[in-house]
Amino acid sequence: MNLSIARLDPGHAFGINGQMVKMTDLAIKNIPQYTLTSAALEDVNVLIIPNFVDQEFLYANKTIIERFLADKNIVVFCGHLFRPWLPGASLFMPERIQHHTDYNVYLQNNTPIFDGVETEDMTVNKGVAGFFARGYYHTTAEQEVHLRFKSGHVVTYVDRHATNGTIVVHAGRPLLGYSGHNKTTDRIRPQFLAFLTQELARLQEAQ
Repeated sequence: MNLSIARLDPGHAFGINGQMVKMTDLAIKNIPQYTLTSAALEDVNVLIIPNFVDQEFLYANKTIIERFLADKNIVVFCGHLFRPWLPGASLFMPERIQHHTDYNVYLQNNTPIFDGVETEDMTVNKGVAGFFARGYYHTTAEQEVHLRFKSGHVVTYVDRHATNGTIVVHAGRPLLGYSGHNKTTDRIRPQFLAFLTQELARLQEAQ
């Protein structure tokens, strides 16, 4: 089965208009966030939830997320979690910064998502550090860490144990948004799509 990706749209200045987001390598179904309770997710196997969504609404309807994961699908959350609607996830914690190098992030566990991506390209944008991530999540031994700060705090991880599905948590901007920057961060988008494809195949094989 091919990836069938939907994105929950906050519906404001940071959202996306239209039913589909056209891209060169895939099309993403756009779901206005307040229609989640009635949206048909049967044909979706990857649900992307960006920062700026209404987390109070998601908390009130967290059973929808739980059911989606119970069906061996994938949920990707990029942002700052402040309500417990995502299974197995801790709440977002701001990183304590004493020097700009404290924003540096480092690859873990031979991560296929960030393979070949240089730390400086992630953490520095136009000479300013901190745009990639400014906080972290507590993790358990079962959760697979992909990026850490210099402090050891976790920026990005994958959880295959909290539910029947897979949860990807990233304490920064949407991972599919990294392209066309003429830096090693351009590797993130295609590598993340390849990761999602492989992860979906693994979930299906386990059925």
